[in-house]
Amino acid sequence: MPGSSVAPLAVKVAKATPSGATAVAVPATSDRLNRVPGIRRAALDRAGFTGAVGTTATFDDGGRTTVVVGLGPSTEVGPDALRRGAAAFARVAARHRRLAVEYPAGTTVALAEGARALAEGLVLGAYRFTEHKSTDPGPGPESATLVVGDDNAAVREAREGVAAGTAVGTAVCFARDLVNTPGGHLTAPVFAERAAAAALDAGLEVEVLDEEAIAAEGLGGLLAVNQGSSIPPRLVKLTYTPDTEGAVDTVCLVGKGITFDTGGLSLKPADAMIGMKNDMGGAAAVIAAMTALPALDVPVRVVGFAPMTDNAVGGLAQRPGDVYTARGGTTVEVLNTDAEGRLILADALVLASEEEPAAIVDLATLTGACLVALGDRIAGLMANDDGFREQVAGAAARAGERVWPLPLPDDYRTRLDSQVADIRNITQDRFGGTLTAGLFLRDFVGEGIPWAHLDIAGPAFLAEPDGEQSKGATGFGVRTLLALLEGWGDDAATPGDEEPDPLS
Repeated sequence: MPGSSVAPLAVKVAKATPSGATAVAVPATSDRLNRVPGIRRAALDRAGFTGAVGTTATFDDGGRTTVVVGLGPSTEVGPDALRRGAAAFARVAARHRRLAVEYPAGTTVALAEGARALAEGLVLGAYRFTEHKSTDPGPGPESATLVVGDDNAAVREAREGVAAGTAVGTAVCFARDLVNTPGGHLTAPVFAERAAAAALDAGLEVEVLDEEAIAAEGLGGLLAVNQGSSIPPRLVKLTYTPDTEGAVDTVCLVGKGITFDTGGLSLKPADAMIGMKNDMGGAAAVIAAMTALPALDVPVRVVGFAPMTDNAVGGLAQRPGDVYTARGGTTVEVLNTDAEGRLILADALVLASEEEPAAIVDLATLTGACLVALGDRIAGLMANDDGFREQVAGAAARAGERVWPLPLPDDYRTRLDSQVADIRNITQDRFGGTLTAGLFLRDFVGEGIPWAHLDIAGPAFLAEPDGEQSKGATGFGVRTLLALLEGWGDDAATPGDEEPDPLS
């Protein structure tokens, strides 16, 4: 993986626990603690183990470490519990090179689906970013074996799930690597190079626009944000075409790629700049998801757009009150240069609309207001089409990423009216900033195209781990995009079907 400091965990399937595994996960449900193989209930009680999802109890006999992993009540064990439990095990067993996981007996989850969730959790829980450490933190887990018993059919089914789960987990780890890389290292040209290298390795078509091509394409928002920077911008376009016959739909993905955000002349306070290397989390999610499409044999054509620049302070930086022309001819008055992400997304949404897609999804660490409203574990979901919003929410639920629907009130749109241009980039009051940002973006989506916007400002970067989500960059959004695209055209994934509560 280009730029990765630690290779993702390798996961394989076997009929029995390998002799070389020094840490073994034994699953346990909260209502069956008397039935944990090889561990007495009294020992679990002494360890304070309850069997709740993601809890662990470690027992070391000197030769092999046994980690009992909680999956919650037996009647509620699903992919989320398996994923979170596997991630918890990978973290607890971080000093071991070779791990093993016993597939939980009695679960109603289909074996391929369960194996996929376990593989995802193992890869995500074992993730570490060590590229800028001057001392060796130790090798960490190198491989994990999922033990499924002697049935050959079960082995084949589990291998199918593990392959998919590993592909998804590896893509998420790539997004994490990109977001964790400091903004001074991951400049727009470097970001574009890393994206292009990974995409070419995956077999995608790649087009990278430099500053001259960006100007020729009339991407006024990207140029306006880049004015204050000494580093040139880039726009990366990736295209995946499936081998599947009859795949006629195209879905476009758009990701915000602000490699570092000072706020421009509307300068952020010093504390607010800490962590602003993560302001390209949307672009990282789009690029990483695209690299997994061939491995997952996704049945729909997908085109990804990632506009990239930093938002810097310089003598040529755009000023509050400046007006620029976006691609497509819309004029935009910039009242706050720290509301810059929507400017580069607007250009990319126009480009995406020109593909005449069946739908567009954009992801962006867009507004602090969304973090205030939903906290740091839940993304805001807005859409111009109720059915497509339900489809994206269903994909997020299947992927185990939490989103919550927010409205796009038509009467709020007048708050973006400008006296000197077609639209301004912010309102002149403090309220509803996430919604008006979504309304701004909606203006740049082609007529009749279903579009969804995910504001991932909260869950893209965490102060502490949460389940399979890592401390620091989480790669949020990759799994939702992949679940949406894998299920494209599948009647089971169409809008209106009942899906799990996105907050559960």
